[in-house]
Amino acid sequence: MKTTNALLDAGAIALSSLCLLHCLALPLLAAALPLLGVWAEAEWVHIVFVAIAAPTTGFALWRAHRKQPLPAAAIVSATAGLLLLLAGAAGWPSHEAETPMTVTGSLLLASTHIWNAWRRHRH
Repeated sequence: MKTTNALLDAGAIALSSLCLLHCLALPLLAAALPLLGVWAEAEWVHIVFVAIAAPTTGFALWRAHRKQPLPAAAIVSATAGLLLLLAGAAGWPSHEAETPMTVTGSLLLASTHIWNAWRRHRH
């Protein structure tokens, strides 16, 4: 079970990192390669990232909570990160806010999973 929790946290961290990479690196690559520009701006990419991140985060934190109660800050951080990802994917409140919201959400999720992994190894 400990291995499963570690894999879930590692997977969630990797997904958050991919999301962050998508938000920061792909626009630069898109400027150089027009073909990637179409993919970088595709709305389905954002929806896929959120659709993968939400259940992965929920399951990882639920499994961690079964072992020992999670601090409220971890739940708030994960929830805020997911909500920011969802809002960014939906383009709400504006298209201009999409990248900062998605980057912040990815960083919140990744830091929550790193914190969760640290707590698990500490106990």
